[in-house]
This record gives sequence, C-alpha cells and structure tokens, in this order.
Amino acid sequence: MKRLLLLLSLALCAKALASDPTADATAKFLAGLPVKGTPLESHSNNPEWAEHATDLGRAWERLEKEQLSKIRAWAPKTLGPAYEDRGSMYYMFSGPDFLYANIFFPNASTYILCGIEPVGPLPDIDKIPSADLASALTGLRKSLSSVLNESYFITKYMRTDFKQTQLTGTLPIFYVFLARAGCTVASVTPVALDRDGKFVPAGPETTPGVKIVFSNPSKREQTLYYFTSDLGDKAVKANPGFSNFCERQGQGLSLLKAACNYMGTNNFTMVRGFLLTHSKILLQDESGIPYSFVEPEKWNIRLFAKPHAQDKPVRLDFSFGYKEQSCSSVMVATPK
Repeated sequence: MKRLLLLLSLALCAKALASDPTADATAKFLAGLPVKGTPLESHSNNPEWAEHATDLGRAWERLEKEQLSKIRAWAPKTLGPAYEDRGSMYYMFSGPDFLYANIFFPNASTYILCGIEPVGPLPDIDKIPSADLASALTGLRKSLSSVLNESYFITKYMRTDFKQTQLTGTLPIFYVFLARAGCTVASVTPVALDRDGKFVPAGPETTPGVKIVFSNPSKREQTLYYFTSDLGDKAVKANPGFSNFCERQGQGLSLLKAACNYMGTNNFTMVRGFLLTHSKILLQDESGIPYSFVEPEKWNIRLFAKPHAQDKPVRLDFSFGYKEQSCSSVMVATPK
C-alpha cells in the first residue's frame, strides 16, 4: 500500500510539474531564433527581442567560426568510438554548460550534469512585463557572455546575473543551448532525488534537479538531467542522492572543464574516484583530475597542446577551459 501511494504521488507530481507546452518556443525565443507560428509569435514583434536576437546571433556566429566548427572537426577523429557512443555522459562541475557536453559527445542518450547553480523556475515569457523584457534578455546575454567568449562560465557572475533578471536559474541557459544546437524541446520536468538516488517528490532532504527530454537534429530522442549538488566529500556524505543516482547509471563518457582544480584536493576524493572507475573516456583540461591520479598502467593517455609533457602534443586550434587558445590543453584518457 505504501509503495502504491508513493507511485501515485510521483505520478501526480510529474503531472503537476509537467513542462509548459510552449517550452520549445520559449527555448527558441530566448535563443533569438524565429518563433513564427508558435504561441510566442506576438512577443517577437517587441523591438527589445529583435535587438536580443541580433546581438546573440552575432555572438553565436563568431563562436561557431572560432570554436564550435573546429571542435566538430576535431572530436570525431580524436574521440573515436566515444564520439558515437549512445550511453550516459557525465559532466561534473558543469553548471548549465550543455553547449560543450553536446559538441564533444553529441550522440549520448543521457546527459548528466551537476553544479551548485540552482535550476530555477520554468521560464514563462508571458509573465514577464513588457517593460522588463529588455533587462531580462540583457541579463541572459550577460550570463552567457563568458562561455561565448572564454568557453567557460564564471559562477559568481552567474549568481549575480540570475538574481537580476526575470529569467532566473540555469534553465534559460539550457534553453538557449538546446535551441542553438538545433534540438527540439519536448518536455521539461523538475525532479528530485532521495538519498538512494531514486526519484521522489521534492522535499527538504532531497536533491533538486530537472529532466529535459529533447530530440536532436536527426530527430533522435535524448535526455538531459541537471542536478544542484555540492560534490565535496563532506556534502556527498551528508546527502549522497546525486552520487547514488550516478552509480545507478553505470559507465559513461566523462568531461571536466574549468573545474577550479577541485579534483586534486583531498576534499573531492569521492567524485574523483567515481570518474576514475566509471569513465569509458575522460576528456578534461588542466583543472580536472591531476595527471598523477590517471595512472599510465591503467589508462591510455593522449595529451594535446601541453608544453611540459614528455610527448610532443598536437596543438589545438580551439580554446578549452580557463586558458586562451595558445595555452589551452586537453587530456583524453581511455581505460586499458
């Protein structure tokens, strides 16, 4: 009986929190893409949105030329089977950076991202007063500016920007990246995990997150999970919901970028251990797991543009992580 009540509660919760039917239109609107024929078409007549679309379009065109097109050429030949892998993909310390998760591993069936930034409410353009739309969209572009120009998010800036606009939390960023990647958003559902990593109704002891189901440009359905969770050892021991959720997913593709060098400290041994034992491939910059932990007898390691490596690295032609293109470096490691 107790199990039946729990299942009924979950079903009602999912129904109550089901995504806005205009989710895909909202994603395109926030991404500055055409919304003609959608419920948001009338909002696109607003001159503030037109300015947003123009500014974001120019920034994206530059990003595509200087960054994304180069990664698309590099990733398939460098990552090999991992590039085509349709399993799970882990991106710890990601914030809302679906952009790089998708560009390196576009075929993953499930993206699992985690950061300390809040999910926030479902964006609702109809609820933004016309007088506030300009500042809301400006705040969104400001939140995106560092990742568009430097390839990573600056967490302290995001916290400020998210609080200053009507578009709060990570969801507006996810919407922009999904729409600009040519994806179609099918549903957006707030979720929560209990200590065992199982989905339950949200509560004071749960780990909050969001589930986004979308189809890629080839019309194949994929799922994106983002959870708000501290990955430090002390926090994981106090609330192991996200950690146990990941354990349930098994082996996956792993990405670490702009991770603040946390993985080399004694405070993040649990997440480091998880990635070292659950990664089919580990792609990271210098802020990820230190070279000393990726044991050569257990891993095949390739280094790109790392000047102090013994082997001559292959120079990257795109930026990655904290460093500019001329200094960027990448480690690609696969278990032996």
